[in-house]
Amino acid sequence: MDAATRIRVLLALAALYLIWGSTYLGIRYALEGFPPFVMAGSRFVFAGLILGAIALLRGEKLPTLRQWRNAAVIGFLLAAMGNGLVVFAEQWVVSSLAALAVSCMPIFAAVFGYFFGRELTRLDVVAVLIGFVGVVLLNRDAGMGGIFHPGVIALIAAPVCWAFGSVWAQSLDLPKGFMLSASQMLAGGLILCGISLALGESWPTSLSATALAAWLYLIVFGSIIAYSSYLYLLQHTRPAVATSYAYVNPVVAVFLGIVIAGERIDAWGWTGMVVIVSAVLLIQLQRSLGKR
Repeated sequence: MDAATRIRVLLALAALYLIWGSTYLGIRYALEGFPPFVMAGSRFVFAGLILGAIALLRGEKLPTLRQWRNAAVIGFLLAAMGNGLVVFAEQWVVSSLAALAVSCMPIFAAVFGYFFGRELTRLDVVAVLIGFVGVVLLNRDAGMGGIFHPGVIALIAAPVCWAFGSVWAQSLDLPKGFMLSASQMLAGGLILCGISLALGESWPTSLSATALAAWLYLIVFGSIIAYSSYLYLLQHTRPAVATSYAYVNPVVAVFLGIVIAGERIDAWGWTGMVVIVSAVLLIQLQRSLGKR
């Protein structure tokens, strides 16, 4: 990795750590005025169109049909499911708890890596089970009670889809540059808009300044800047580096949720956080021992 690439990687990591940690709170405020899938879908469609226009102005080529297909698959897993389900869950779960639940994503990434030639051990499987228990405990804090609540299912499925898409993207023929982000966000956003129509959601007739500002923040910072940074890292670093944001985002999200929104985490939530962190550390320990 040359010096210029190293600097871009560090800037991309900073964007992920700080910006994505704040988007959970941004989602909460945007949901005060938008239905969940209208908000998530329109966010990615607008961001995708803006990035697509930038890509064309930079002289980047339009994706091939094969690349559009692959971008649609990854856009479905990352934007539509990975992010859309978090937005759906935040109808019931405070932003800090949603971020803590998503922090178990590296655990699932380690498991999915097995299907792409990486070693999977019994400790990996144990870590996944521990992480699942942690998510359930977090949702006890949210007052939803059981694992069959839609919010609980969404918070379990979201990091699973995100992890699988992140690992699979490494082996697919995808566009380069800004067109990489644009194609995936457009595909994922259109899928979310389709889900919105199927559920009978509609564009809000009036919006508060807070909801509108949060929606714009998610488009510019959460999608255009941070999401593009994540895809850049997937192309230029190991998956462990690209997914390392999952360790930092919960800290940022919990801090902002408590300080700005006055969110509170009870004993169930803190216990769930400890359980999830323990599972992630177990994965990291297993990887470290395997390198010796």
